[in-house]
Amino acid sequence: MTMILETRQWLPRSVEEVFGFFADAANLNDITPPWLGFRILTPLPMEMRTGALIDYRIRLRGVPIRWRTEISCWEPPVRFVDEQIRGPYRLWRHEHTFHAENGGTRVEDRVEYQVSLGDWLPGRVAHRLWIRPELDRIFEYRRQRMATRFGTSKHE
Repeated sequence: MTMILETRQWLPRSVEEVFGFFADAANLNDITPPWLGFRILTPLPMEMRTGALIDYRIRLRGVPIRWRTEISCWEPPVRFVDEQIRGPYRLWRHEHTFHAENGGTRVEDRVEYQVSLGDWLPGRVAHRLWIRPELDRIFEYRRQRMATRFGTSKHE
């Protein structure tokens, strides 16, 4: 079963500035919670473009996991999509969109994902008790870091 996570945040900066922040893969370190032990393995700086591959290492509950994503869509400064090639999910497709709004930028995230344990009982239980709450916590951390980086924001 495919799950959906959606977030929206308004930032008081231009689309070009906000998109530019995301266009630099090194900035992922700033918006990823420290408890994930996140590290980009791909040499930086790297050119963000359709087809770019990014290798990471994270730690989930202390277990090291390698994760590879591909930028499957790159449309500056409007949107980009990263999709998991290898990692902890059966499916991970993360679409980032940027809209000029009220003198700032509305950032939207839509993540489609499937848990590795599938749609049977252990997968549903793991999703409800651990996976979704952890994803919500990660995206809330990101929202707070973006608000700190770009100024007061509105969370939707």
